Amino acid sequence: MENDFYENLQYPIGKFQAPVSITDSQVKKWINQLEEFPMRLRATVVGLTDEQLDTRYRSEGWTLRQVIHHVADSHINSYIRFKLAVTEDTPTIRPYFEDRWAECAEARTAPIEVSLDLLESLHTRWVMFLRSLNAEDFDRSFIHPDQNKKMVLKNVLGMYVWHGEHHLAHILGTKKRNNW
Repeated sequence: MENDFYENLQYPIGKFQAPVSITDSQVKKWINQLEEFPMRLRATVVGLTDEQLDTRYRSEGWTLRQVIHHVADSHINSYIRFKLAVTEDTPTIRPYFEDRWAECAEARTAPIEVSLDLLESLHTRWVMFLRSLNAEDFDRSFIHPDQNKKMVLKNVLGMYVWHGEHHLAHILGTKKRNNW
């Protein structure tokens, strides 16, 4: 029972499950969700104090501030991976240590507006790029060396929509548990 509680704190919307078949309609829906995400994130964190932002969403997890900066770091990397996959033949991407990035001084202390503004601009650019692609482009892929597998862009798109929702749920859950 206790393990379920911690699993729910770590994965409040469950782990990502790619659909068996991804239609063009699903891809368009996910692009629209990526477009809306920065506004939803901003609306969720507006008015939080520094003390609230420096609260961990679970005992061994990041602070809400770190979560927000992590989302920006992660989505920057994803945007670059999409561009590499479209402009190169199945490139091997370079992974990064997201846990170490989250411990960098600016990820622990910088105002969240920096990453909120970055996400708005990044998602505008990312969505423009995604909408310029044709259906075959979403079947392109890259190799993720840590997972030792080919990552198909249409699956990765769904995974990053999930990623945003996953971290949004961390923030919403923390707000709810603390009655903010």
